[in-house]
Amino acid sequence: MPAAQAQSGYDGGVRAGQLDVPLNKSQTVTLDRPFGRAMIGSEEIADIMPISDRSIYVLGKKLGATSLTVYDKGGRVMAIMDIAVGPDVLSLRRQLGELMPGENISARIANDAVVLSGVVSSAAAAQNAVQIATTYAGEKVVNMMGIGSSQQVMLEVRFSEISRQTGKEIGVSGFFRNGSGSFDGVTGAGASLTPGAGTGEGVLRLSSITDSFGIFRKSFSLGGLDILGVLDSLEDKGLAKTLAEPTLVALSGEKASFLAGGEFPIPVVQGGGGVGGAGGASITIEFKPFGVSLGFTPTILADGVINMIVEPEVSSIDPQNSIILNDITIPGLQTRRASTTLELRDGESFAIAGLIRQDFRTTVKQVPLLGSIPIIGSLFRSSGFQRGETELLIVVTPRLVQPIKPNQVVLPTERVGDPTELDLFLLGRTDNAVPAIPGVQQQMKAPAASGATSTPKEGTGYEY
Repeated sequence: MPAAQAQSGYDGGVRAGQLDVPLNKSQTVTLDRPFGRAMIGSEEIADIMPISDRSIYVLGKKLGATSLTVYDKGGRVMAIMDIAVGPDVLSLRRQLGELMPGENISARIANDAVVLSGVVSSAAAAQNAVQIATTYAGEKVVNMMGIGSSQQVMLEVRFSEISRQTGKEIGVSGFFRNGSGSFDGVTGAGASLTPGAGTGEGVLRLSSITDSFGIFRKSFSLGGLDILGVLDSLEDKGLAKTLAEPTLVALSGEKASFLAGGEFPIPVVQGGGGVGGAGGASITIEFKPFGVSLGFTPTILADGVINMIVEPEVSSIDPQNSIILNDITIPGLQTRRASTTLELRDGESFAIAGLIRQDFRTTVKQVPLLGSIPIIGSLFRSSGFQRGETELLIVVTPRLVQPIKPNQVVLPTERVGDPTELDLFLLGRTDNAVPAIPGVQQQMKAPAASGATSTPKEGTGYEY
């Protein structure tokens, strides 16, 4: 078997360190002066053969550790060397250098295991090195590698939502009665007949007309009937815009989350029975969070790509979806949520979620037959329609950041100062950033310029 090119030298001391010999492969030990005799501790683990008076051939035969003792021609000990026979760390080192050239990784034998040491750039690089080592030593790989300075990732998320609502309602209702009172009636939304107090006749009623912008009524007679007609109309238009920009910083490989909002209580029945304690049941309170929340786990890969698990959410209390249970009002939530995994480079943006929604609804309430008559039928029906449009977009942008000095951080409370008594009582200013009377503010700029202080510029807690 040919000897390996790697060599271990002797520097004149008794202890000459350790020589790693791959199983079924060989190494050559070179000494600085001639020797007289060499002995191996265990011939089952390694075998030796002199090549010259200064070189010894060492062959690994079995996994384990032994020692090599070298004597000079006078019988004195020249050197004692530890021989470790194990997996082929020489080929492992060569492959680590070829496959991961930018990493400082060392591999050595410890009994029948491989020990990896050094400093790598990321956790992903350390995992790759361990996977390569397992092809040589199986599961017997000891990871003693350290990770260099951790990189930090700042994630910027933008929620942009616009919701438009349009609705129109026109209703016609009225009371009518003949002159003798033998015939009467009512038409319109919420018509009802309720028993009269102390009489056998019922009372005709209409529900109250509320939330209408215009209400008109007119009394007139038609063919012996006295008619009181009511016309109510409503047209509403609404626009709601939501913009949230949460920002969060986390170490590579670590999960981070935050919530800017609040929590609302929800009653929960414990035990058997119904609500209110019947049947031994009790009610406890649980709190559900709402607001702007963000959770993400970044991992910086070797080529500078940022792998992220992103979970943004924007929620708000929606009274329209609330329920009432035993006089307890439980509000609903309007939620916009996304959860995904994506890869981006520093400063790149990606739209991870979008929504375009259109709703249209019409309602017609009428007197049968009469409401279907052309033109005249409009006096016997109420109509309404509602239309809504919603557009939502969620954009994420990761950035690699480094800490900055404390004096570079400008807080929002520092940009907006408290008003003086003159500003508050005479000018109506609640702070010194936004003037209540722009004209007066411009006139006061010149006298106040000599004693004015500069406004600090906006800043962030990290730079990139």
